[in-house]
Amino acid sequence: MNPANLAAEKMVREQLIPLGRGIDDPQVIQAMRHIPRELFVPEHMRASAYEDRPLPIGNDQTISQPFVVAYMTQALLPLPGGRVLEIGTGSGYQTAVLAEIFPEIYSVELTAELSSKAQDALGKLNYRNIRYLVNDGRLGWPEHAPYSAVIVTCAAPTIPQALLDQLADQGRMILPVGTTHQQLVRVVRDGNRFEEESLLPVRFVPLR
Repeated sequence: MNPANLAAEKMVREQLIPLGRGIDDPQVIQAMRHIPRELFVPEHMRASAYEDRPLPIGNDQTISQPFVVAYMTQALLPLPGGRVLEIGTGSGYQTAVLAEIFPEIYSVELTAELSSKAQDALGKLNYRNIRYLVNDGRLGWPEHAPYSAVIVTCAAPTIPQALLDQLADQGRMILPVGTTHQQLVRVVRDGNRFEEESLLPVRFVPLR
């Protein structure tokens, strides 16, 4: 097993599987084991790629800590379908985890430079089920709606109405909500009703 594989295995065993953290979905665990996280961080940060913390990736953005990536992904399951909208491509690491599990990923990023870097990294892993858009994530990507799931990797002060509108019936959304104090919130759509559940306190960069 090469050093990257060893680091990923150590990350899974020490950060994800321990009791109390609640990561137990086999698909999520396998994706976290499989994806080389070091491809998604700046070269000078690669020695820290598997640490249990967020890391800066430039443009005032971060790659989320592994536990949060796994937790948010697991919170989307089970899905009534497989079309997922991601708001905030960022480093592309969360995108890769989604692409390992779901058949169609539509990823929106405001910053062209970050989107380009993420696409380069994801291209090296030969994903063919991801489409990219550079645009304001608050608008979603209505051309491909409805989505079985929406995942937002930056914090909004309130849940954007456009994203609620693009969520399929019985679909799930996971996103951080708040400014100074943020909560990770899961939304489940039931017809015209949206049921919200606060899951845990988090800290994300703001949705711009």
